[in-house]
Amino acid sequence: AFSQVITTSNRMRSIFKYIEAIARTNLPVLVTGETGVGKELIAKAIHDISGLEGELISLNVAGVDDNLFSDTLFGHKKGSFTGAIDDRKGYFELADEGTLFLDEISEMPLALQAKLLRALEEKKIKPVGGNKEIEVDVHIISATNKKMNEMIDQGKFRLDLYHRINTIQIHIPPLRERKEDIELLLNHFVHYFSTKKNISVPEIHP
Repeated sequence: AFSQVITTSNRMRSIFKYIEAIARTNLPVLVTGETGVGKELIAKAIHDISGLEGELISLNVAGVDDNLFSDTLFGHKKGSFTGAIDDRKGYFELADEGTLFLDEISEMPLALQAKLLRALEEKKIKPVGGNKEIEVDVHIISATNKKMNEMIDQGKFRLDLYHRINTIQIHIPPLRERKEDIELLLNHFVHYFSTKKNISVPEIHP
């Protein structure tokens, strides 16, 4: 499950062991860490170990505006708006009995946070233009590169939603705090791109 995370760090291996211990609980997980530390890879590992039968569905929240949010997460019924020529399942329904990974959740506007909170609390969704609610069983994994306590203090993120998504928190340290991985990663990328470009592997100066 962790084969895509290139590391020799004891700190990262401790995180792997913790993930192995909690993954099958299916409790909401918040993965924190700076951009580029591999939060999506960690989410995939949690899903792979969870034993859930459904799929892992990923959504970068920062790329979804107000108009698309409900349609993307909850889906729509045919004829609910111009261009809705067929029924469309949203990400919640696609991730039923699986995992929904919400990346950059701190970027979600407050109005949309309320909609997400309701879906998480009731475990039901209503497609746009639909009259009937649909029950969904979804494991939520969220990720952020922001300090959530600061976002809450500034009134940019709902405290109740934070508690809902933060039952378990996993912090991924940046590379500068695990320098033992630098040589390993450098060798990996040099070999990867040399193979891709079909050239001999260059020597790396110390």
